[in-house]
Amino acid sequence: MPEKKRVSKRVWADPDDAPQWTKDQFDRAEFAVGGKMVRPAQGTLTRPRGRPKKIDAKVHIHIRLSPTVLDHFRAGGPGWQTRIDEILRKWVDRRRKEPWRPTKRIRKAS
Repeated sequence: MPEKKRVSKRVWADPDDAPQWTKDQFDRAEFAVGGKMVRPAQGTLTRPRGRPKKIDAKVHIHIRLSPTVLDHFRAGGPGWQTRIDEILRKWVDRRRKEPWRPTKRIRKAS
């Protein structure tokens, strides 16, 4: 059976061909002696990946809801989490306009 020929040639990259570090990169780099870190890295040596974070980005949390509430919002189809967020945001906005009054919790005697 004949062997398949390679479609493309492998390109060998010489590790000595790495670009020269600048003084700024050396100043920001981690400094270690004998495997022990003397100075942590200052900032980053590369650009951050992805798009910039929003100032008011949503936070991922875990919340427990009653089955009745969850069924009600899920019945509306996709976007149910966004609808819950909108309702809670409106509630918070309404509360901000009213003066805050602490509520007393009355414990029932057992």
